[in-house]
Amino acid sequence: MPRVASLSVLLLVWLAGQFVHGFQESSPRCRCLYGDLCWPSEAEFAQLESELSRPLVMPTPLALPCYLATTPYTQSNSSSVCSTITANWDNGTFRSGHPGTMEAPNFETFITPAGQLHACFLNTTLGAQRCEQGSVPVVGVEAHTVNDIQVAVRFAARHNLRLVIKNTGHDYLGRSSGRDSFMIWTHHMKNITMHEAFRPSGSLSGEIFEHAITVHAGVQWQEAYNAANASGRMIVGGVAAGGSVGAAGGWVLGGGQSLVSPVYGLGVDNVLELALVLANGSHATTNAYEHPDLFWALRGGGGGTFGVVTSVTYKTYPIVPTVSASLVASANTTQSTLSGSLADAFTEFVRITPALTDAGWGGYVTYGPGTQGGLTYELVAIAPNLSWEEANATIVPYFDYVHALAENSTGSGTTETQLTVSVAETTLYPSFLSWYTANIPATGLVGSNLNLGSWLLPRDLVETDHKRVAETLSTVPGLSFEFVAGGAVSRTNASSTGLNPAWRKALVHTIFGVAWADGTSAAEIGEIQDTLKATSAKVRALAPDSGAYFNEASMFEPDPPKAFFGAHYEKLKTIKKTYDPMDLFLVLEGVGSDEWDRELRCKIH
Repeated sequence: MPRVASLSVLLLVWLAGQFVHGFQESSPRCRCLYGDLCWPSEAEFAQLESELSRPLVMPTPLALPCYLATTPYTQSNSSSVCSTITANWDNGTFRSGHPGTMEAPNFETFITPAGQLHACFLNTTLGAQRCEQGSVPVVGVEAHTVNDIQVAVRFAARHNLRLVIKNTGHDYLGRSSGRDSFMIWTHHMKNITMHEAFRPSGSLSGEIFEHAITVHAGVQWQEAYNAANASGRMIVGGVAAGGSVGAAGGWVLGGGQSLVSPVYGLGVDNVLELALVLANGSHATTNAYEHPDLFWALRGGGGGTFGVVTSVTYKTYPIVPTVSASLVASANTTQSTLSGSLADAFTEFVRITPALTDAGWGGYVTYGPGTQGGLTYELVAIAPNLSWEEANATIVPYFDYVHALAENSTGSGTTETQLTVSVAETTLYPSFLSWYTANIPATGLVGSNLNLGSWLLPRDLVETDHKRVAETLSTVPGLSFEFVAGGAVSRTNASSTGLNPAWRKALVHTIFGVAWADGTSAAEIGEIQDTLKATSAKVRALAPDSGAYFNEASMFEPDPPKAFFGAHYEKLKTIKKTYDPMDLFLVLEGVGSDEWDRELRCKIH
């Protein structure tokens, strides 16, 4: 193993007991993993470290200090560190600051083919009652400079290592982790530049974009929003608790959906330039003039696939007032799916969704267990650059419809079918960021074991068969009906970027998922995942020729190339082979992964 001066002997001894491969030489068609004879020597890692701006890091599961706190050999502060970890378990910003931590901790675990679960649970009494490395990479480069990434990429290529790229760890396909792998961690590359006038590299026409913003690989959305706002601008970006999703990583490379996409387009539609380190270690700038084929592929072809992105330059927009709409209704029912008046409320919303996106609304409808029992149905939406009067004219009639459903259900139905509306209002904010700050919590939505499924629903389906759409989705527990397409998304030519063309026909991104508690057995997890597969098949059947959003999708799609990339897949694969002929950059279900085994260790085609 590498020599890492900042790590204790105890951690080195602990990690040494984690590998399970035995000393088997990798074949030329397989990646070299920790525990293989081909794994680099201590001297080779020491040489690598001498070329970096920071010492190598040894990623570990976040909960490890809680296990060290129970041993007699631990450092004296492990108990207090464990308390801090416990208090911040669902804090995305906190989790993103640890190299071995994923936002969904199930991607830190590993299930062997024999069904043995290797994990490091926060509750130290669960499972094997020991902290195991699982799928957390064993060593990595904490990149602060482009040179750090170049050195790391060349090292991984020279030694044929299984390479993982991690920014924040916000991912639902396990693309930021990899058992016994070598990691490049970009989280600390935090530079942000506002450009009064930005000229893309290589432009001969003098093309200038005013008020662009360049964010480096480690910048998170809260940081990008604040920087743009300080310059009197807004930017199209993601929504997550604490703004902890990366602004220059997988979000944009997979498409980049946003609540403001119906007005301003997806993330990929707002990119002016990307810079990245390629598989040969060179640093390339891509835009409409330089490497235009790669620029096309990077905008929708998926993260961790074509290289290590070091910066992205985006368009920005003037700050404009933003109207929000909120509705919360509930029924005192034990059911986990919609029925009665709640189902009627949802069916009507599906019907009017095309008109709402045309008017500039973006948002989501969700339903699930309420905080005080029963079933809660919630609408959250925003409309930038609409007057309050214009916004009310389009959304208040829906509020009136739901209020009428509630009034009709009182007295005429049973307790379980009676509908209660607790919130139905619009609010005017001076900007998107002011709405975001007031309404998006600082913590939550991370730290739980989770697998997602999703599917894009075309506009023509919603317009012509809204009742069937609503009826099907009403039976999907935990549904999020996200109207983040249509509008500017649909007006963009499908061939202009490498993004799945299904996005350009879509109106709605539907998301659903399954979760399980720590300590759940591998067999039980498999059964839970089988329910997700069945739900995915049911939703997919609504529009079998559509596709899915690569960043929020199922790990179990029967045809990943079709689902995630559609008609663009073969072109994307050709471009990948041009810039990464050795498949150094691979992620589960990404471009080129169909030629490798499920663990992305050995080539099978």
